[in-house]
Amino acid sequence: MSEMNEKELQETFSWARSKMFSDYNGVLGYYQAQACLEHRRGDKSLLDLPCGDGTLTSILAPFFDRVVGVDASGQHLALARECLPDVEFHEALIEEFETDEQFDNITMLNILEHVVDPVGVLHKAASLLSDRGILLVHVPNANAVNRRLAVLMGTLSDCEELSPFDIQVAGHRRSYTQDTLCADIKEAGLKIRATGGVFYKSLSTPQMDWFLSNGLWDEGGFGWGRVGAEKQDWKAEFCRASYELGKRHPEDCNIIYACVTR
Repeated sequence: MSEMNEKELQETFSWARSKMFSDYNGVLGYYQAQACLEHRRGDKSLLDLPCGDGTLTSILAPFFDRVVGVDASGQHLALARECLPDVEFHEALIEEFETDEQFDNITMLNILEHVVDPVGVLHKAASLLSDRGILLVHVPNANAVNRRLAVLMGTLSDCEELSPFDIQVAGHRRSYTQDTLCADIKEAGLKIRATGGVFYKSLSTPQMDWFLSNGLWDEGGFGWGRVGAEKQDWKAEFCRASYELGKRHPEDCNIIYACVTR
């Protein structure tokens, strides 16, 4: 039997943001999109590499005149096309995507941990930037608070260990710290304009998902909130506060990022 090629391999991974731990991944994705919008270069064009099932593309798309999405998974693209019928989508590996078009904004959200050659993929993405363009690169943070806690608890041997879920469901090949992310970007010959983090996270993804769905969000249950204060959506406030706290402590966040130019 011939060895499975890279595109066939990508089709085997079942993880999709809109389907798996969707409460937390939806919140995280929303704030990843907000971080991208805070650093965007104008509103003319966006290339989303890869677009996955379109969850993040749908948040970003209203802010740009032209949006193009690329993904290697046909099953994920089917979901994206259903969600965004007016967006142009292409089924391809990033390394094999060809176009004469250049873009002012390119997002690469949670992809470098998956690919065979992250430096080559960064170089490829940068070749699609306009002269004024910016490449927004996000990866999961191996040193996030929940992973440091897991090492102390003994459920991870070290922060950069990949779990069976990471490898078999999500298709991760490596983990990243801010130092190793910046090292790959520099090796690709690119310039780092800013770095940061998205969402202060102290629990694992399944625990965060459960907490958002089942947490005591009303002050009468002695959960979040302030007794006697005006009633608010404390769940939404918790998420907003976790995003704001993460800006101050990027080394603790679920996601780390770099804003990159040629």
